[in-house]
Amino acid sequence: MTGLAGRTRTLRLHRQPLLRHLACALVAGAILYWVTDHLSAYNDYQVGEIASYVVVLVGLSLLTGSSGQFSLGNGAFMAVGAYTMALFMTHTGTNFILELAAAAGVAAVVGVLLGIPATRLSGPYLAGMTLLFALAVPSIADKWPATFGGDQGLTVAPPTAPGSLSAEQWLTDIQIIGALVVMVLVANLMWSRYGRAFRAVRDDEIAASLAGIHVARTKVMAFAISAACAGLGGALLSLSTGVVNTGAFPLTLSISLLAAMVIGGAGTLIGMVWGGILLVYMPQWSTSLSSDFNLGTGAAAYLATIIFGGVLILAMLAAPNGIQGFLRWLWVYGRSRLRERRRPTAPLAAAAGD
Repeated sequence: MTGLAGRTRTLRLHRQPLLRHLACALVAGAILYWVTDHLSAYNDYQVGEIASYVVVLVGLSLLTGSSGQFSLGNGAFMAVGAYTMALFMTHTGTNFILELAAAAGVAAVVGVLLGIPATRLSGPYLAGMTLLFALAVPSIADKWPATFGGDQGLTVAPPTAPGSLSAEQWLTDIQIIGALVVMVLVANLMWSRYGRAFRAVRDDEIAASLAGIHVARTKVMAFAISAACAGLGGALLSLSTGVVNTGAFPLTLSISLLAAMVIGGAGTLIGMVWGGILLVYMPQWSTSLSSDFNLGTGAAAYLATIIFGGVLILAMLAAPNGIQGFLRWLWVYGRSRLRERRRPTAPLAAAAGD
């Protein structure tokens, strides 16, 4: 009996969301460490970029897919986080982890300030407000070039790589760890009462209010978490480029983030990995395509956005729930078909009963 009770407790322990998410993150981290150890420096750079974008997309997925709020300003939140970390690196000698925490924290505070008036808006009005924010942030940085570096921007540098690790692999490992930590935290948040409150507000604000949920506070919390993820992702991404300037965070970045989130699968975490892959490789594919067809520089500059729009339209027609939703449907459909094949036919079952 004691052994059975122990095994039962162990099974219940494995069903805990936190332990399950931590186990998945450790396995994924070990696999990615082995992969990056066998990749070239440039490929490590690309994997690190994907991980940085995943951090941003996870926050955007929580805001839009789980909370039901529309935002075109996450590219600006990335700029807030990147500039915060660059300023801390330039003017203070704090720890690298504290610099990343400051980037997420300052972006979260800005998210709260933006989220408070956003509680009274919805639909295109909310999109318009966040769009204005995305347009205003670069102009603010350009207005004080002595502080924010002007067109040249501010330089950032990752910490020194330990042991025999190369600088590229060490930077990629930092970005992967950041992505895994954010995914574990957000996954557990979505399993908590806060995640249930987000979904309740998304589905019906009046019903959520009658159930005792503070709708405005829940919306502001979603904005703050999404902004913190965007700020952290922007800080991690700036480590790859080595410089923070306004040209790295255009309005098209916010639009591309939203498109990548929808294509990957709004409201999912694994789907944001597909979105990050698209964000990194789509510009390369568009550049190759423009060179193959000898397009002009003007057309080539906007080809990635055009392709993103076309892929978004096709995804909405073929897979309304995104890539991850389509893969989940394939898995369920395949399992049901397999069960039907294994199920005995009616005559055989009747004969077996006789």
